[in-house]
Amino acid sequence: MIALALILALLPRDVLGTYDGWGAFRDASPLRCYAIAKPVEKHAGAQPFASIATWPRDGVRNQLHIRLSRPRAANARVTLSIGERRFELKAGDADAWAPDARTDAAVVVAIRSGRSMSLETIAANGAPFADTYALKGAATAIDAAVLGCAGTRP
Repeated sequence: MIALALILALLPRDVLGTYDGWGAFRDASPLRCYAIAKPVEKHAGAQPFASIATWPRDGVRNQLHIRLSRPRAANARVTLSIGERRFELKAGDADAWAPDARTDAAVVVAIRSGRSMSLETIAANGAPFADTYALKGAATAIDAAVLGCAGTRP
């Protein structure tokens, strides 16, 4: 884990700003800008996060990606809850994302007006778990990420 942190620190990355528990960054290659946060609860050994990214080369804006705090069971559903809204996500072993651009947009709208969000599923060992994120600063970080890649060409 320490090696991964060192590698990430050495990658060319522009800090666009930090906003409460959220940060906004720009990576040069491939060009992408994103808002990112860690869950409220610390997870030993794991490096979970929630991010909203813009990929100018692919014409993608505000795409959700969540790294889970632990591997999930193969057939377990993954649900993202923000206030009264519930979103069914697609998932791999340790990652989850919106099934389409329309859901990405709805998640961002919910984040902008929410106080917290939680991702719930079943771990590979059969135990339910949830990763919870505070949303204070999220809207500003998302805006900073979008602006960080605005008008850029790959």
